[in-house]
Amino acid sequence: MAGSEQIVLEAKVLTASDGVIAGTRQDVSGEALAHRLTEAGWRVVERRRIPDGVESVRDALTELAEGFNGLIVTTGGTGFGPRDLTPEGTRAVIDREAPGLAEAMRLCNPAGLGRLSRAIAGTRGQALILNTPGSTKGAIETLDAVLDIVPHAIDLLSGGRPH
Repeated sequence: MAGSEQIVLEAKVLTASDGVIAGTRQDVSGEALAHRLTEAGWRVVERRRIPDGVESVRDALTELAEGFNGLIVTTGGTGFGPRDLTPEGTRAVIDREAPGLAEAMRLCNPAGLGRLSRAIAGTRGQALILNTPGSTKGAIETLDAVLDIVPHAIDLLSGGRPH
């Protein structure tokens, strides 16, 4: 029946962490993001874990975004550590930045560590990419800060019309 179709939103989760790759840390934030997205009605179609670094993030995001109309959420590598290079890898692949989303994500906890986040948001093709922190609490808080508007952004990326 026309009009009663439910749109299935798809998401991918990318964890950037040397510790996860080395097996010295569990991918708790990636698990939490996948769970939160599923809970919110998204279908998580891929999860990937990579080492920190500009090239690893750039290459993974390029592959994940290819032909994908949906949300790609990264976790990890957004701070001030020497290997925290997720924003640089993300910036290397996005077509357009979405500074309003990144600002909203930082503002979700103005008294906390969000002020130290260097995370960015942007688009590549029909995919929306959001960087979130590596901490589980921070990843969920920042995703929740924008998750309500993300379906509309993805609709617009696929040729939908502004409301």
